[in-house]
Amino acid sequence: MPGDFTLKLNRTLDQRPGMFVGTSDEQGAGFAADAYARLRGIGVVLVTWGVGGLKVVNPTAQAWAESVPVVVIAGSPGLAEREGDPLLHHKVKSFDTGLRVMEDVTALAVELDDPETAPRIIAEAFAMARRESRPVYLEVPRDIVDMPAPPLPHDLPGPRDPDPATLEECLDDITARLGEAQRPAIISGVLVARLGLQADLDALARTTGLPVAETLLGKSSVGSDDDWFRGVYAGAISSSPEVRELIEGSDRVLVLGAYISDLNTGMFTAGIDRANTIISHQDITYVGTRGYEGVGVAHVMRGLVARHGAVAPTGQPAPKPRPPFTPTAGAPLGAAALFSALRAHAGPGHTVLADPGDSLFGSVGLQVEESGFVATAYYASLGFAVPGALGAGLARPDRRPFVIVGDGAFQMTGLELAGMDRVGVHPIVVVVNNDGYGTERPMMDGAFNDIPRMRYSLFPEALGSGTGVRVDTEDGLDTALREALADATQLRLIEAVIPRDDISPMLSALTAELGKRVARQG
Repeated sequence: MPGDFTLKLNRTLDQRPGMFVGTSDEQGAGFAADAYARLRGIGVVLVTWGVGGLKVVNPTAQAWAESVPVVVIAGSPGLAEREGDPLLHHKVKSFDTGLRVMEDVTALAVELDDPETAPRIIAEAFAMARRESRPVYLEVPRDIVDMPAPPLPHDLPGPRDPDPATLEECLDDITARLGEAQRPAIISGVLVARLGLQADLDALARTTGLPVAETLLGKSSVGSDDDWFRGVYAGAISSSPEVRELIEGSDRVLVLGAYISDLNTGMFTAGIDRANTIISHQDITYVGTRGYEGVGVAHVMRGLVARHGAVAPTGQPAPKPRPPFTPTAGAPLGAAALFSALRAHAGPGHTVLADPGDSLFGSVGLQVEESGFVATAYYASLGFAVPGALGAGLARPDRRPFVIVGDGAFQMTGLELAGMDRVGVHPIVVVVNNDGYGTERPMMDGAFNDIPRMRYSLFPEALGSGTGVRVDTEDGLDTALREALADATQLRLIEAVIPRDDISPMLSALTAELGKRVARQG
């Protein structure tokens, strides 16, 4: 997003075709960069100081919470024009307000106030974002943009290896624990995807023969067609009773790069015995209650594969059949039929983006390709999926973005669809219209869950590109999905109208289990 303090940076990027992709709002730019980074390893968002930088705090906080390497750059007032502490526009308390705010949601927040040191700081910031899989923030005064500077350095340190003795001790401990187990299993978490370890996970599963489930936040860290894949494990909202029984019936669970958060565990309805669990994070591994500092998830997987003797892949897995959807002609559309239809149609050749809430819960059972599902399943900021489609479409042009978003979330960022056609991104967007914040109503209902009523199917007409349709029957949805899939040349928006109080089977199961817990405690 441009602004007068960042115009010089904008012009520099604009001289390189394709480098600058504009959005309707800074938050949308931040979400788009986040989705791009999840699929390509790093993303960059450029905004102006103050009003722009502070509007991108929320997406940056999401990137921190969910380990996404996003570089946030803000063009700021020139150093010379700050003399005397004038009241320049966009200023809050002081000229470093934005920097201090960003310090709390990034791995690094720094002002580039010296052209001599700027190249090294820039290189180190990008390296840190990749190495730690966290966002960083760079602030650039506009009067130093054109100043000469040294070249970028190439002598940056890489990631540190663990102490060899500690690594061997950790691997000995894990090997012994797994060897004692009768029903061992693996849970794949989000860091497998963030750190680019999918091939290592595949090698581990292929070598050990262990079944693999994945977390909600880590969905698509494993390909749904892989032989060892069993589904999403998230307690009450697991993708099937079988995967829940697999994990909760296991006598040794190897948890790789997963966050033990409320949404990731179905609001803590997961039933895993910590004493029987091996948990490996980015820089530490716990075997039971014993911690091995410096031994991360990559070291554990590669070490176990080396010990077992790697088994070579035998080719691409055969696609597993998708569950069919047989609509009843004229039958009113409900949440169960909606997500059944999406399971039948969405997935192959798509990057599926699900917004938080029932759009996410109902999508648990979707069969997707490796890295084919993007969602904020921990930080849970509404409005992520639509601008995320822009980043996903640019990051993976071979996969069409397929967005599942509630009507409340769509009202927050739906305008970001306006700029996608000009950069060749043509998503399918299913707006689930249940007349308000349907995920919250089962918890506590009231007028605060109501939102303005809109005709979402008319959005493409207002934008001047794409096609919209409103459906409220099972066969109407089926037809709309088939037509959208057959036309990849433009935005296809489907407004799917379901009853106000209808929720997905997954959310229904979650609320029922939480209700039982309350009853036991009360």
